[in-house]
Amino acid sequence: MASSIRAHYILLKEEQIQLHYLECEGKQSSEEAILLLHGWPTSSFLYRKMMQPLAKHHRVIALDLPGFGKSDKNPGDSFSFRYHGRILDEFVAQLGIKKVHLVVHDLGGPIGLWWAQQHREQVASYVILNTVVIPPFSWGVKLFVLMTLVPLVRKWLSSPAGIRFSMRLGIHDHSILTPEVLEGYQSPFVRTSDDSAARKSLLKSAHSLHMNGFKDVAEGLANISAPTCLICAEKDRILPRVKETTQHIHALIPHASNYSIPDCGHFLQEEKPTVVATIMSDFYQQLSHPS
Repeated sequence: MASSIRAHYILLKEEQIQLHYLECEGKQSSEEAILLLHGWPTSSFLYRKMMQPLAKHHRVIALDLPGFGKSDKNPGDSFSFRYHGRILDEFVAQLGIKKVHLVVHDLGGPIGLWWAQQHREQVASYVILNTVVIPPFSWGVKLFVLMTLVPLVRKWLSSPAGIRFSMRLGIHDHSILTPEVLEGYQSPFVRTSDDSAARKSLLKSAHSLHMNGFKDVAEGLANISAPTCLICAEKDRILPRVKETTQHIHALIPHASNYSIPDCGHFLQEEKPTVVATIMSDFYQQLSHPS
């Protein structure tokens, strides 16, 4: 019988922030976990269809990063690389996780990989989904950052209409974006006691990672020795150069397995969850039973 997905809240004392996360218990040791990190403007909701299939390998945890989902949204927070590093440090420690199978996507890519550089001995494996980690960035990324800074545009971008636009832009097959699915992504920013703070946090998270941190991440890729799996969705209109980026990452991590999913947009966990979960499941199976 498959493990159920349960929602939890945890208070991090150092940053005084409450985080929300989803958890699916695995059959293996609770000290080893698959940690799923989302990007902009999503949350742990993005991984909901993949958690149970992956739980046959390890405990599975999908975190709502600060400013997203049901986690606290404090626009006064820095949302820097070091800030997220402290968040992940305490989160992992409080949950008693000794070995992390890191899975990153979109904005969660640079955040998770920067943290992993400080904890290489703790990271058992990497799965890198469509993300942006290697400067210089594409026109699409630069335009997005600019949109989060221009007054009238930023207000629209963080609205339910703007989030709907982002999700539609990032999905190749629009038929899967039912009202119920869209509600799952929009609700964190419209059903709060302070919509303004929530939306300010969402916008600030998009432009608060310093370029030096991105350079550190890019330079550190070649030093990754743990098993790595790259999964690239080919029809990504949010990161139009993602195929090139994935090829570059593969050149830096030549031992990584490399998969490409045609006819799939940026939010591959929403659009092709079974395909992505199957690739990841085979990857984890090989780690447990190497040939």
